[in-house]
Order: sequence, then C-alpha cells, then structure tokens
Amino acid sequence: MKFCSNCGQPVHRRIPEGDQLPRAVCDSCGTVHYENPRVVVGCVPEWQGRILLCRRAIEPRRGYWTAPAGFLEIGESMHAAAARETAEEALADVEVGSLLSVVNVLHAAQVHVMFRARMRSADYGVGVESLETALFGADEIPWPEIAFASIRFGLERFLADRHEQLERIHFHDIERPAR
Repeated sequence: MKFCSNCGQPVHRRIPEGDQLPRAVCDSCGTVHYENPRVVVGCVPEWQGRILLCRRAIEPRRGYWTAPAGFLEIGESMHAAAARETAEEALADVEVGSLLSVVNVLHAAQVHVMFRARMRSADYGVGVESLETALFGADEIPWPEIAFASIRFGLERFLADRHEQLERIHFHDIERPAR
C-alpha cells in the first residue's frame, strides 16, 4: 500500500503508538491500515470411498492436482465457500461436513481451511479453473503431482482419519515453500 484509502495521501510503514508491529500509517489523517491474512477454504469431496481432485488450469501450480479450494468471499461462510469452490472447479454438488484441517501458510499470509465433504451424486465435471477432474481411490492419488503442501497435509490426514474411523481436526504451520 502506497496511499491512504481514506484521504489519498502517502502512507509510511512504522509502528503506531500502542502497537508492536509495523503498519501502513497515514501521517496526514492518522489512519492505520491493517493487513491481515487471507482465508482459503476448500474440502475433500468423497463419493463411494473415492476422492474428487482437480488438475489446476491456473497459476500458481498450473497442471498440478488439488482439492477444490479458493479464497473466502466477503459475506460468505466457510462452508458455503467450500461448496461454491467445488461447484466452480469440479461442477460437483457437495454436502460440506466437519472441519478437517487448518494450515497457517505464513510466507503467503494465508490460512487454508479444509473440510470433509460428501458428494450428493456421482456427477462432476471440469470447471473453468480446472484442466480435468477425477475420482481417486486412496492408492491412486498422484502424490508427486499435488499442488500445495496444505492440500497434501489435508489429504493425508483425511485418509488417516478415515482409516481409523475418526474425524479429528488437524493444525499445521508452513513457514516457507518446499524447495
């Protein structure tokens, strides 16, 4: 941020009085502009024991597989966002279930929230952000081609919980991308 959205004057990064972190501060009107992490929401859709994944048609990680997920919109619940992203990316209708994982992606200033989900029918397709979609058995998941560490974490925990017939909530921090 270079200019104040309140008055249009330049902002400077400094620690405001009473705060402990550098912020974009307008010296003209005194507005402190807070920058907070963005929330990415998705789910692991399941149909008769198989998991629905999407091959990404967009960057980052175009051509890699992911669970349906995307940014939470203003005024939208996390469950609604997970269902919307699944409809957009895989043309599938899901019933979003319990919370699966929360991954703090610190280097990207994002929080990735994943839910368990049940597909309401076997119908799915290819949305505009996907190159292809497919249902995978646990032993068929293309692990080397999974797009993001947060998705891998969620899928691994989903399968482990399913094997143990549990529904736990898992937390993880990713400090920087894997090299």
